Amino acid sequence: EVLLRMHSVGICGSDVHYWQHGRIGDFVVKHPMVLGHEASGTVVKVGSGVTHLKPGDRVAIEPGVPREMDEFCKTGRYNLSPTIFFCATPPDDGNLCRYYKHSASYCYKLPDNVTFEEGALIEPLSVGIHACKRAGVTLGSKVFVSGSGPIGLVNVLVAKMMGAAAVVITDLSASRLQKAKEMGADFTIQVKNETPQEVASKVASLLGCMPEITVECTGVQACIQAGIYATRSGGTLVLVGLGPEMVTVPIVNAAVREVDIRGIFRYCNTWPVAIALLASKRINVKPLVTHRFPLEKALEAFETTKRGEGVKVMLKCDPTDHSP
Repeated sequence: EVLLRMHSVGICGSDVHYWQHGRIGDFVVKHPMVLGHEASGTVVKVGSGVTHLKPGDRVAIEPGVPREMDEFCKTGRYNLSPTIFFCATPPDDGNLCRYYKHSASYCYKLPDNVTFEEGALIEPLSVGIHACKRAGVTLGSKVFVSGSGPIGLVNVLVAKMMGAAAVVITDLSASRLQKAKEMGADFTIQVKNETPQEVASKVASLLGCMPEITVECTGVQACIQAGIYATRSGGTLVLVGLGPEMVTVPIVNAAVREVDIRGIFRYCNTWPVAIALLASKRINVKPLVTHRFPLEKALEAFETTKRGEGVKVMLKCDPTDHSP
């Protein structure tokens, strides 16, 4: 293990949800819990067996650490391990604090040209990498991203990076769609009160065809329905956003058109990929951060996120550190 002095911690919708509602599905907050799982920091101390890190190293933290070498770990899908430790998922504490201890294998050294803030953004970026891989985005893909929050935006970035020829994105908010345009979306659709079928036909008319891939990032029933209707026969719909447990969807429409519906759970094996992309400047996540607060103003930061202002709110935990 390593002891870290925390630097940057992003606020996620799930952090806000636990704070407001005390649970997400079967994960229930029963005792006080430290929030935060999008994080970077500086190594202060290393355990006796740690060789790849030393005090002073700047690292990005992967928040999910398997507790045992089960069959999921053996096949490289450790994110599915039922006993995994995960920051800020009850009962596990997160890393929104000054000092934090974490498994050294899940701390990744940041190159000098990658900032702490970019290091913290690797966590949401990883959701995009994992989703686009599961979706099979490749050279020339036409992609529909549903929802233009932070996760919709990282999916735009990654889909374009992986060779998507055209990406269309939907949202209720004009300002969020403007941000998506800045981050590389080719087309945007501001949804007002269209039916799911109408949204699907708008997507097809903008792309000039139905997309082979849809990445659904809202969890809203109508959006999942639109995702099924929009996806080309033989294509893939990846469900990233989480909403109510029971959702009514046109499953027969998907079945008879051989539309594959895939879920994702967080990510695995994405930090090295993300660091390589950031270090080579192939991907720019910096525009995601719209608000910054010191740790002392955490409540204000959470309230800003709750109100849906900006895109990504970042907390700075180390008052002595004046690096970017």
